[in-house]
Amino acid sequence: MSISLGSCAASDEWQSCHLSQAFRRATGSLARSTSRRSPRTWKRNDGGSFATVHYDPAMARHRVVVVLVDDVLPLDMAIPMHVFAREAPEAYDVVTASLDGRPVPVAGGMTVVPDGGLDLVRRADTVIVPGYGGAADHPVDAATTRALGVAARRGVRMISVCSGAFALAQAGILDGLTATTHWSLCDALASQYPRVTVDSSVMFVDNDTVLTSGGVTAGVDLCLHVLAKDLGPSAARHMSRRLVMAPRRDGDQRQFVETRTVPPGDDTIAAAQQWMLASLAEPLTVAQMAAHANTSERSFHRRFTERAGLPPLAWLRNHRIARAKELLETTDLPVEQIAGDVGLGTSANFRMHFRRATSLSPREHRRQFTFASSPREVIELNA
Repeated sequence: MSISLGSCAASDEWQSCHLSQAFRRATGSLARSTSRRSPRTWKRNDGGSFATVHYDPAMARHRVVVVLVDDVLPLDMAIPMHVFAREAPEAYDVVTASLDGRPVPVAGGMTVVPDGGLDLVRRADTVIVPGYGGAADHPVDAATTRALGVAARRGVRMISVCSGAFALAQAGILDGLTATTHWSLCDALASQYPRVTVDSSVMFVDNDTVLTSGGVTAGVDLCLHVLAKDLGPSAARHMSRRLVMAPRRDGDQRQFVETRTVPPGDDTIAAAQQWMLASLAEPLTVAQMAAHANTSERSFHRRFTERAGLPPLAWLRNHRIARAKELLETTDLPVEQIAGDVGLGTSANFRMHFRRATSLSPREHRRQFTFASSPREVIELNA
């Protein structure tokens, strides 16, 4: 299957209709103010307050170039196209590019034909690199890497969605910065690019002109964040309603991170980890862990940290939180019982540790990660 991603310019009729739906409705039929305000200031016709947007309609639209790499992930590619090209064509001119303008295979079987080659990047105001399959194992070609690096040095805003962070890292764009990617790839990104500080937990990271998102749908959060920066929060809130998603998930809200299971083994530390998981409800101490492993506390702490990458109590706390998530998502047990079952004591102590680890309360986590049991159940999206 081949899909041509031709120019995103829409017909005047459609564009005018879309402008009224997506932004005039969001800002009360925006009209230029006749007062002596900044040319970036707009006024609501309904008498509401002024809303500031960060572009002048008299100027050219902001040029966004979406750079497609082989095995591009379909949703990662679709997110910026939908948010910027379909929903905001009056503010953004969005085109797609690939090496020599070649058709790009999409993970899942189809092929897309971009607007052109990497020369389009030279005229970009913002470059977006969607995620692509095998990012941790297959370096991007030298020409694409060079084009991204040149754009970044020119001051172009650089954005990655999901595993697209590997392309930015390969070009040296993330050196000295904090970045994120899909949680399952964070270890590989940190290992391959030690000059990058990788945060595996957050939805996205904003370094002003360099922005990276976590896995897949975190790209929506990042694109809405960019929209709010460019056009103002009212436009972003309205866009979130059109996308039927929660209006705001802060960048520091945690990604869902799957806790790694303990590999089977007969060595001392693996056996201790298995015992700790079977004893989550107990108030375990390092002294008890060391005694179970028949070693000194100091030796146990050192060997455990080397093996697990975390001190024993931190590792245990992470697994307690992971078990609590599972119980919240799959049972109707009250928070008080879950707190005891996972060894986090009182409900107040449990809520404190859970929010610290996930940025959500147990109740919020249950609501977000439990599938509706009835077609009548809906999620209310507040403005």
